[in-house]
Parts: sequence; structure tokens; C-alpha cells
Amino acid sequence: MEAVNSKERIKEKTSIKVGAQKVGTFLSNMVIPNIGAFIAWGIVTALFIPNGYLPNEKLAELVTPMITYLLPLLIGYSGGKMISGHRGGVVGAVASIGVIVGTDVPMFIGAMIMGPFGGWAIKKFDDIFQSKIKAGFEMLVNNFSSGIIGFILAIIGYLGIGPIVSNIMAFLGNGIEFMINANLLPLVNLFTEPGKVIFLNNAINHGILGPLGVEQAAETGKSILFILSGNPGPGFGVLLAYMLFGKGTAKASAPGAAIIQFIGGIHELYFPYVLMKPLMILAVMAGGVAGTLTFTLFDTGLVATASPGSILSVIAMTPKGEYLQILAGVLASIVASFVVAMLILKADRSENEDFESNVTKMQGMKAESNGIVLNTASDNPIVESESVGQTISSTNVKRIIFACDAGMGSSAMGASILRNKAKKAGLEIPVTNSAISDLEDEEGTLIITQIELNARAKQQTPSGVHETVDNFLSSPKYDQVIESLLRS
Repeated sequence: MEAVNSKERIKEKTSIKVGAQKVGTFLSNMVIPNIGAFIAWGIVTALFIPNGYLPNEKLAELVTPMITYLLPLLIGYSGGKMISGHRGGVVGAVASIGVIVGTDVPMFIGAMIMGPFGGWAIKKFDDIFQSKIKAGFEMLVNNFSSGIIGFILAIIGYLGIGPIVSNIMAFLGNGIEFMINANLLPLVNLFTEPGKVIFLNNAINHGILGPLGVEQAAETGKSILFILSGNPGPGFGVLLAYMLFGKGTAKASAPGAAIIQFIGGIHELYFPYVLMKPLMILAVMAGGVAGTLTFTLFDTGLVATASPGSILSVIAMTPKGEYLQILAGVLASIVASFVVAMLILKADRSENEDFESNVTKMQGMKAESNGIVLNTASDNPIVESESVGQTISSTNVKRIIFACDAGMGSSAMGASILRNKAKKAGLEIPVTNSAISDLEDEEGTLIITQIELNARAKQQTPSGVHETVDNFLSSPKYDQVIESLLRS
């Protein structure tokens, strides 16, 4: 009975985590495809505002229309498109213009509401009436239904949603201003750093802090919120500690991970190093708090979101004359994170637990919770996938997809590594990368994810063959996958 209750608790916790990841990913996926536009706005702001690098009164006129109309409309379109394709995107953009015009602040949160709502509304209309449209009238009905629904939602947004969201934003803005004035903003890192490690990093950065930061930057030309989650310092400090005081595979793989994380901005690389030792969460929390406290004391921030969270992106988005302040904050976060991580590693007396053994243990616990027994003692390993009863072979795997939260940095890197291995082995099998939310449920597809994202990938593609890795940068599973495909 106790075992049953334990399994039920595991399932409940997994369900809550997956739900949080899905909501967060949905929010961030409205922003991530449009990061280029945010960076363009940040460059225009950094260059042409009165205190910018190249002050220009005429070109500075681009700043307000871009932040007021362009960026929220892109978010609204993306939100609608995720729900119902191009038509959903069009209705989502039309619906978003209502909240944009109905307020006097950049309406990013409003667009995140009205965009998906517009996509949902047109999808429901199509579900009900699409089969009833007579041949030859499809275009007429589709165009007029999009126009009428968009019109209605724009009015609702203008009269109702816009003022409500404006008041909410004002409340949140006042709360952030209070925390900054009281030097309490570093406490936010006590929540954001653990959230990042369970793969809510994009949701936190692009779904919450980014839109709030834009509101702040519209008034002051910069915002500390742009650097809270994008700061590469905490993760780099942890990896640096592993480089010097770690053991086994963790110590050997940390240097490569540190370079890619700090310069490439792929923060997912340090997550397994934190997950393998739960106390290590204190190190990234300490790094985040120290960095944010330094940024607050120096009254600095970035002109736009640093994406990816690379030191190069951070420098590129730094306001004129504030490089030393920003670098001091990053350095403070590295030092604090490193010191705490070092103390944790030096206090660890375990002799046999390294990176691989901890990953194996995590996989075994996860498999046992699903009633699966993993065979890890084979001299000629044939990879048993996370899908019950399936092994990886050329008969059931026709293509391989690396999937992560955003479908960019870490999954692209993993796909590149395995693609090169497959090419050297003479395997002609396509290896690509994707966001989990974009996966299609097809048989013959091997989906490779990091452990924390496996549950979501299974929900999205139950017919696929699933495999997990500890670290996209370096995993023994890659060679095992290639060997299994060659043998079969």
C-alpha cells in the first residue's frame, strides 16, 4: 500500500512539473521566435536615444513605435499561430491591437493573452462550422470569420482586457520598483535559479522578466530585469568548481560545458551538474543573489534581453558607459557561485559517485516509477528506450530528433554531435532538433531529450521511441545509439 502511495505521489509531482513546464514554454514560445526583433529594438535604443552611442533625434523616433506596436503585435501573432496556424496568428494580432491601443504602456502581457485567445476562438469556429461550409464558399467564410472574430476581440481588448492588464502591470511595476528601492530584488533569484534548473529558464526569462523589463526600459532606457535570468555567472561558477574539485566524468566534461555555457549562452549545460547534487542549488542561488545585488548597487541593467544568455550577448546589450558595472555583477555571481559549489564538493566524501553514476541512478529511479527495469550491464549494449518494450534499431527508427524547451541552443548542439557520429559510421539517417511543443506524433522517430524534459516529450509524441541523456554535450548514449542502429 505504501509503495502504491509512493508511486501516486511521484506521478502527482511529475504531473505538476510537466504542467508548469508546458505553461512556461507556451509563454516563452511567443517571445523566442521574435527575439531578433527585440534585439533590433535594443540596438536602435542603445544607438540613437539622447544618451546613446550615436544620438540621432530622427532615428530615435523608431524606438516608441517598435516597442508600442511592432513587438506586441509579433507576440500576439505568434501566440495565435501556435493555436491555429496562420489564420490564428492573424486573428491573434488583430485581437492584440485592441489592448495595445487601449493603454498607454507597451502591452506585452496583453498580447500574450489576446494572441492565443484569438487563435483559440478561430479554431473553435472552424471546429464547429468548417464541415458545414458548402464547396466554393470556403475562402469567403474563412476571410469573413477571421475578420469578424478579430474585430470583436479587438473591441473586447480595447474596452475590457486592456485596462485590466494595464492595472496589473502598474501593480507589478510598483512592486518591482519597491523591491529595487529597498534592495530586495536579489531575493527574486531565490526563486528564479531553482526554476531555471528544472527547465523553466526560457519561461522565466522570456515569459515573465523580459516583458516586465521592456516596460521599465521604455522609461529609463535600461532594465535590470533583462540580466536577472540571462546572467551566465552562476552556472559558470558551478562548472568552474567542478573543473577544479569535481570527480570522474563530471570533472572531465566541465571545461567544455563551461566554455559553451559562458560564451555560447546555453545555460542548459550546467543543469545536470546541479541536479546530480541537490545542495548545488545553493551555489547558483548564491551566485544569482550576489550578481543581482551588485547590479542593484551600481544601478545598472541592459537595454534589451540578452539572448542567448552569453557573456557576449550581455556585453552587446550593455548601455553606454556601464560595462564595468555589468561585468562586476557577472564576476560577483561567478565568485559567489564558485565558493559555495567548492565547499559542497570538498565536503562530499563519496568515492564512487561521479557524473555517470548519478545520471544512471536518476534514470533508474525514473524508470522504476514507470514500472520499467533498465538493463545496464550488457557487454554489447543495445539501448533500451524509455518507451516500454521498444529497443532502438534500424527497423523502428527512421529519423532522430533532439528536443529541448526552445528547440535551439542545446538540442541543436546535441543533434550536431550525433549527426557527425552517424556520418562517420556510414549511417544515412536524418538527425535534427526541435522544440518539444513542435514535435509531431509519428512512428519511426527517436526523440532524445534531457531527463527532466522526457515526460513532456512522451506526452507530445506517445508513438515515438524515447531516449534520455544527461548532457547534450557529452553522453555515452550517443555511441550506444549508433552501435544499436549498425547492429540491427
